[in-house]
Amino acid sequence: MFAGKIIAGLIGFSALGPLGLLIGLYVGHQFDKGLGGLRPMSAQQQEEVRDSYFRTVFSLFGNLAKADGRISAEEIALAEALMGKMGLSSAHRKEAIELFKRGAKGDFSVDDTLHAFMAICGRHNNLKRSLLNDLISLAIADGELHQAEQDLLRTIAGRLGFSAALFDQFIAMIKAQAQFKDSTGGGGGYKAQTSATQLSAAYTALGVEQSSSDSQIKRAYRKLISDNHPDKLIGQGMPEDMVKLATERTQEIQTAYDLIVTSRK
Repeated sequence: MFAGKIIAGLIGFSALGPLGLLIGLYVGHQFDKGLGGLRPMSAQQQEEVRDSYFRTVFSLFGNLAKADGRISAEEIALAEALMGKMGLSSAHRKEAIELFKRGAKGDFSVDDTLHAFMAICGRHNNLKRSLLNDLISLAIADGELHQAEQDLLRTIAGRLGFSAALFDQFIAMIKAQAQFKDSTGGGGGYKAQTSATQLSAAYTALGVEQSSSDSQIKRAYRKLISDNHPDKLIGQGMPEDMVKLATERTQEIQTAYDLIVTSRK
Protein backbone atom coordinates (compact mmCIF):
# COMPACT_ATOMS: atom_id res chain seq x y z
CA MET A 1 0.00 0.00 0.00
CA PHE A 2 1.79 3.13 -1.29
CA ALA A 3 -0.96 5.73 -1.90
CA GLY A 4 -0.25 7.59 1.34
CA LYS A 5 3.48 7.88 0.60
CA ILE A 6 2.91 9.14 -2.95
CA ILE A 7 0.27 11.73 -2.09
CA ALA A 8 1.94 13.05 1.06
CA GLY A 9 5.35 13.08 -0.68
CA LEU A 10 4.05 15.17 -3.58
CA ILE A 11 2.31 17.61 -1.23
CA GLY A 12 5.42 17.94 0.88
CA PHE A 13 7.69 18.50 -2.14
CA SER A 14 5.42 21.19 -3.61
CA ALA A 15 5.31 23.03 -0.28
CA LEU A 16 8.85 22.69 1.09
CA GLY A 17 10.97 21.15 -1.64
CA PRO A 18 13.27 18.17 -0.93
CA LEU A 19 12.84 18.47 2.85
CA GLY A 20 9.10 18.48 2.43
CA LEU A 21 9.36 15.38 0.27
CA LEU A 22 11.11 13.50 3.07
CA ILE A 23 8.60 14.67 5.65
CA GLY A 24 5.71 13.77 3.36
CA LEU A 25 7.09 10.30 2.68
CA TYR A 26 7.39 9.64 6.42
CA VAL A 27 3.86 10.89 7.16
CA GLY A 28 2.50 8.89 4.23
CA HIS A 29 4.28 5.76 5.44
CA GLN A 30 2.65 6.06 8.85
CA PHE A 31 -0.73 6.57 7.17
CA ASP A 32 -0.26 3.49 5.00
CA LYS A 33 0.74 1.45 8.06
CA GLY A 34 -2.42 2.60 9.81
CA LEU A 35 -4.60 1.54 6.92
CA GLY A 36 -2.87 -1.81 6.77
CA GLY A 37 -3.48 -2.40 10.45
CA LEU A 38 -7.19 -1.59 10.06
CA ARG A 39 -7.91 -4.27 7.49
CA PRO A 40 -10.17 -6.81 9.21
CA MET A 41 -9.39 -10.51 9.06
CA SER A 42 -11.83 -12.99 7.67
CA ALA A 43 -13.25 -15.68 9.95
CA GLN A 44 -10.91 -18.21 8.33
CA GLN A 45 -7.87 -15.98 8.90
CA GLN A 46 -8.82 -15.48 12.55
CA GLU A 47 -9.11 -19.23 13.01
CA GLU A 48 -5.70 -19.77 11.37
CA VAL A 49 -4.11 -17.18 13.67
CA ARG A 50 -5.75 -18.65 16.78
CA ASP A 51 -4.60 -22.15 15.87
CA SER A 52 -1.07 -21.01 15.04
CA TYR A 53 -0.68 -19.06 18.28
CA PHE A 54 -2.02 -21.90 20.40
CA ARG A 55 0.16 -24.56 18.79
CA THR A 56 3.26 -22.38 18.90
CA VAL A 57 3.05 -21.24 22.50
CA PHE A 58 2.49 -24.68 24.02
CA SER A 59 5.00 -26.56 21.89
CA LEU A 60 7.59 -23.91 22.75
CA PHE A 61 6.61 -24.24 26.41
CA GLY A 62 7.67 -27.88 26.19
CA ASN A 63 10.89 -27.07 24.39
CA LEU A 64 11.73 -24.35 26.90
CA ALA A 65 11.16 -26.72 29.82
CA LYS A 66 13.58 -29.17 28.18
CA ALA A 67 16.20 -26.46 27.48
CA ASP A 68 18.45 -27.53 30.37
CA GLY A 69 18.45 -31.15 29.23
CA ARG A 70 15.54 -32.60 31.19
CA ILE A 71 12.06 -31.70 32.38
CA SER A 72 11.80 -31.67 36.15
CA ALA A 73 8.65 -32.38 38.13
CA GLU A 74 8.70 -28.74 39.21
CA GLU A 75 8.70 -27.52 35.60
CA ILE A 76 5.76 -29.79 34.77
CA ALA A 77 3.88 -28.46 37.77
CA LEU A 78 4.65 -24.88 36.72
CA ALA A 79 3.46 -25.52 33.18
CA GLU A 80 0.24 -27.11 34.47
CA ALA A 81 -0.30 -24.19 36.84
CA LEU A 82 0.19 -21.79 33.95
CA MET A 83 -2.33 -23.71 31.86
CA GLY A 84 -4.75 -23.53 34.76
CA LYS A 85 -4.20 -19.80 35.11
CA MET A 86 -4.96 -19.36 31.41
CA GLY A 87 -8.40 -20.82 32.00
CA LEU A 88 -8.19 -23.34 29.17
CA SER A 89 -11.22 -25.43 28.34
CA SER A 90 -10.84 -29.16 28.98
CA ALA A 91 -10.40 -29.84 25.26
CA HIS A 92 -7.78 -27.12 24.88
CA ARG A 93 -5.99 -28.27 28.02
CA LYS A 94 -5.69 -31.81 26.63
CA GLU A 95 -4.37 -30.47 23.33
CA ALA A 96 -1.95 -28.16 25.15
CA ILE A 97 -0.45 -31.09 27.07
CA GLU A 98 0.10 -33.01 23.83
CA LEU A 99 1.76 -29.98 22.24
CA PHE A 100 3.94 -29.53 25.35
CA LYS A 101 5.11 -33.16 25.07
CA ARG A 102 5.78 -32.77 21.36
CA GLY A 103 7.89 -29.66 21.97
CA ALA A 104 9.97 -31.55 24.53
CA LYS A 105 10.97 -34.25 22.04
CA GLY A 106 14.50 -34.30 20.67
CA ASP A 107 13.43 -33.96 17.04
CA PHE A 108 11.32 -30.83 17.65
CA SER A 109 12.38 -27.88 15.46
CA VAL A 110 12.13 -24.42 16.98
CA ASP A 111 13.04 -22.82 13.64
CA ASP A 112 10.32 -24.65 11.71
CA THR A 113 7.74 -23.84 14.38
CA LEU A 114 8.57 -20.14 14.40
CA HIS A 115 8.74 -20.02 10.60
CA ALA A 116 5.18 -21.36 10.44
CA PHE A 117 4.06 -18.93 13.16
CA MET A 118 5.58 -15.91 11.40
CA ALA A 119 3.96 -16.89 8.10
CA ILE A 120 0.54 -16.56 9.72
CA CYS A 121 1.01 -14.15 12.64
CA GLY A 122 4.08 -12.17 11.60
CA ARG A 123 2.22 -8.95 10.89
CA HIS A 124 0.65 -8.87 14.35
CA ASN A 125 3.30 -7.27 16.57
CA ASN A 126 1.17 -7.58 19.70
CA LEU A 127 0.85 -11.34 19.23
CA LYS A 128 4.59 -11.72 18.70
CA ARG A 129 5.27 -9.72 21.84
CA SER A 130 2.61 -11.64 23.77
CA LEU A 131 4.11 -14.97 22.68
CA LEU A 132 7.54 -13.93 23.92
CA ASN A 133 6.04 -12.55 27.15
CA ASP A 134 4.27 -15.85 27.84
CA LEU A 135 7.47 -17.82 27.28
CA ILE A 136 9.48 -15.52 29.54
CA SER A 137 6.79 -15.77 32.22
CA LEU A 138 7.08 -19.56 32.18
CA ALA A 139 10.88 -19.42 32.32
CA ILE A 140 10.95 -17.15 35.38
CA ALA A 141 8.00 -18.81 37.15
CA ASP A 142 10.36 -20.79 39.39
CA GLY A 143 12.18 -17.60 40.40
CA GLU A 144 15.29 -18.36 38.35
CA LEU A 145 16.17 -17.92 34.68
CA HIS A 146 18.68 -20.59 33.70
CA GLN A 147 21.30 -19.81 31.07
CA ALA A 148 20.01 -22.47 28.68
CA GLU A 149 16.50 -21.01 28.96
CA GLN A 150 17.77 -17.48 28.38
CA ASP A 151 19.78 -18.59 25.33
CA LEU A 152 16.71 -20.26 23.82
CA LEU A 153 14.51 -17.26 24.57
CA ARG A 154 17.07 -14.96 22.95
CA THR A 155 17.01 -17.14 19.82
CA ILE A 156 13.21 -17.08 19.76
CA ALA A 157 13.17 -13.30 20.22
CA GLY A 158 15.50 -12.90 17.26
CA ARG A 159 13.33 -15.12 15.07
CA LEU A 160 10.33 -12.97 16.04
CA GLY A 161 12.18 -9.84 14.92
CA PHE A 162 13.18 -8.38 18.28
CA SER A 163 16.69 -7.00 18.79
CA ALA A 164 18.99 -8.23 21.55
CA ALA A 165 18.56 -4.90 23.35
CA LEU A 166 14.77 -5.16 23.25
CA PHE A 167 14.93 -8.74 24.47
CA ASP A 168 17.02 -7.73 27.48
CA GLN A 169 14.52 -4.95 28.22
CA PHE A 170 11.58 -7.38 27.96
CA ILE A 171 13.25 -9.75 30.43
CA ALA A 172 13.81 -6.93 32.92
CA MET A 173 10.27 -5.60 32.50
CA ILE A 174 8.53 -8.96 32.96
CA LYS A 175 10.67 -9.81 35.98
CA ALA A 176 9.73 -6.45 37.49
CA GLN A 177 6.04 -6.80 36.59
CA ALA A 178 5.98 -10.20 38.30
CA GLN A 179 6.87 -8.48 41.58
CA PHE A 180 3.43 -6.86 41.50
CA LYS A 181 1.62 -10.13 40.77
CA ASP A 182 0.33 -10.59 44.31
CA SER A 183 -0.25 -6.88 44.82
CA THR A 184 -3.27 -6.55 42.54
CA GLY A 185 -6.58 -6.54 44.27
CA GLY A 186 -10.11 -5.53 43.63
CA GLY A 187 -9.42 -1.92 44.53
CA GLY A 188 -6.15 -1.71 42.63
CA GLY A 189 -3.02 -0.05 43.85
CA TYR A 190 -0.07 -1.35 45.78
CA LYS A 191 -1.07 -2.16 49.34
CA ALA A 192 2.33 -2.56 50.93
CA GLN A 193 4.45 0.32 52.10
CA THR A 194 6.43 1.81 49.24
CA SER A 195 10.17 1.23 49.37
CA ALA A 196 12.97 2.38 47.10
CA THR A 197 13.29 -1.16 45.75
CA GLN A 198 9.59 -1.43 44.95
CA LEU A 199 9.61 1.95 43.26
CA SER A 200 12.64 1.04 41.18
CA ALA A 201 10.87 -2.16 40.11
CA ALA A 202 7.82 -0.13 39.11
CA TYR A 203 9.87 2.04 36.75
CA THR A 204 11.51 -1.05 35.24
CA ALA A 205 8.10 -2.72 34.82
CA LEU A 206 7.05 0.17 32.58
CA GLY A 207 10.36 0.27 30.72
CA VAL A 208 11.17 3.82 31.83
CA GLU A 209 13.79 5.54 33.97
CA GLN A 210 13.25 7.29 37.28
CA SER A 211 14.42 10.47 35.53
CA SER A 212 11.65 10.14 32.91
CA SER A 213 9.08 12.91 32.79
CA ASP A 214 5.45 12.41 33.81
CA SER A 215 4.38 12.54 30.15
CA GLN A 216 6.99 9.94 29.13
CA ILE A 217 5.85 7.60 31.88
CA LYS A 218 2.18 8.04 31.00
CA ARG A 219 2.95 7.37 27.32
CA ALA A 220 4.83 4.17 28.16
CA TYR A 221 2.04 3.06 30.50
CA ARG A 222 -0.69 3.68 27.94
CA LYS A 223 1.22 1.79 25.23
CA LEU A 224 1.73 -1.24 27.49
CA ILE A 225 -1.94 -1.26 28.47
CA SER A 226 -2.93 -0.98 24.81
CA ASP A 227 -0.51 -3.71 23.68
CA ASN A 228 -1.80 -6.13 26.32
CA HIS A 229 -5.48 -5.23 26.08
CA PRO A 230 -7.49 -8.48 25.87
CA ASP A 231 -9.95 -7.14 23.28
CA LYS A 232 -7.12 -6.09 20.97
CA LEU A 233 -5.36 -9.45 21.32
CA ILE A 234 -8.58 -11.38 20.71
CA GLY A 235 -9.24 -9.18 17.67
CA GLN A 236 -5.82 -10.13 16.31
CA GLY A 237 -6.54 -13.82 16.78
CA MET A 238 -5.44 -14.84 20.27
CA PRO A 239 -7.65 -17.66 21.57
CA GLU A 240 -10.16 -16.20 24.02
CA ASP A 241 -9.36 -18.72 26.75
CA MET A 242 -5.71 -17.62 26.71
CA VAL A 243 -6.12 -13.91 27.46
CA LYS A 244 -6.02 -14.30 31.24
CA LEU A 245 -2.24 -13.92 31.28
CA ALA A 246 -2.53 -10.68 29.32
CA THR A 247 -5.25 -9.47 31.69
CA GLU A 248 -3.05 -10.28 34.68
CA ARG A 249 -0.16 -8.46 33.02
CA THR A 250 -2.26 -5.31 32.56
CA GLN A 251 -3.14 -5.44 36.27
CA GLU A 252 0.55 -5.66 37.16
CA ILE A 253 1.33 -2.73 34.85
CA GLN A 254 -1.52 -0.73 36.39
CA THR A 255 -0.23 -1.41 39.90
CA ALA A 256 3.30 -0.35 38.96
CA TYR A 257 2.01 2.84 37.34
CA ASP A 258 -0.18 3.70 40.33
CA LEU A 259 2.84 3.30 42.59
CA ILE A 260 4.89 5.70 40.46
CA VAL A 261 2.10 8.28 40.29
CA THR A 262 1.58 8.14 44.06
CA SER A 263 5.31 8.57 44.70
CA ARG A 264 5.39 11.74 42.57
CA LYS A 265 2.58 13.54 44.36
